[in-house]
Amino acid sequence: MSHFYFIIQFLLLSLFYYKILNNSFQRKIIKITVPLCLGILSLQYYLNFESFDKFNLFEIFITSFLIIIFSMFHFYNILNEKKEYYYLNTGILLYLFGSTVLFISGNLITRLELASSEIIWILNSFLYIIYQIFILLEWKEIFYNKKELNYDK
Repeated sequence: MSHFYFIIQFLLLSLFYYKILNNSFQRKIIKITVPLCLGILSLQYYLNFESFDKFNLFEIFITSFLIIIFSMFHFYNILNEKKEYYYLNTGILLYLFGSTVLFISGNLITRLELASSEIIWILNSFLYIIYQIFILLEWKEIFYNKKELNYDK
């Protein structure tokens, strides 16, 4: 099931970044890398169908790495501009960077003692909670401020 999670996450976040990035070169990178990534992953699964039975380290790395790059594009773009989607982008970057390291070590984690592996998955859950808090902050920033502006009129 993790394969579907990573692919769907990759597609949705790529679409999100494609919509919010205004730089045509950065958007072109997204337009090129997303189909290329999906094509490479499709070819990998076609040639090695057994990789569906375990963590596909390449899939985890390439999908998360590209989203991290798109996130960094957005941070670069908002250095001197209005900080749109700042909290959301921060949450995405923190969660994906941390969880990517954990998932890439996934095959190793399964060989560790149960107590050690539980700590690692608790850490991943903690990162996910932090990610959700940043989403909440972004939601509050967008909708709460919009509500205040309507009351001021």
